[in-house]
Amino acid sequence: QVQLVESGGGLVQPGGSLRLSCAASGSSFSIYTMGWFRQAPGKQREWVATITSIGSTNFADAVKGRFTIARDNAKKTVYLEMNSLKPEDTAVYYCKAIKPGFVYWGQGTQVTVSS
Repeated sequence: QVQLVESGGGLVQPGGSLRLSCAASGSSFSIYTMGWFRQAPGKQREWVATITSIGSTNFADAVKGRFTIARDNAKKTVYLEMNSLKPEDTAVYYCKAIKPGFVYWGQGTQVTVSS
């Protein structure tokens, strides 16, 4: 069993930055592929970024070049660094942990980009 707790969301002006954190409990964090997803009001949840157990990363086109993802296995934490934020980045951001046969979600953290 893995529990995920996101933090770091908030209100930021367009062009600003935020760093989201996702802290995991439980064992074997290092073997999980970790992902960030987001869901804007009235829209389906969409994938944002992924980092594998060996540190390979991938990003949705909408955030490529602006967001980075990193993990600290000793702290059992994955981060999403968001730069050059746009109003369309406004959403609830969710953390996801995946390994064969298992999927866990966090409760989400709100990010609002507005002037």
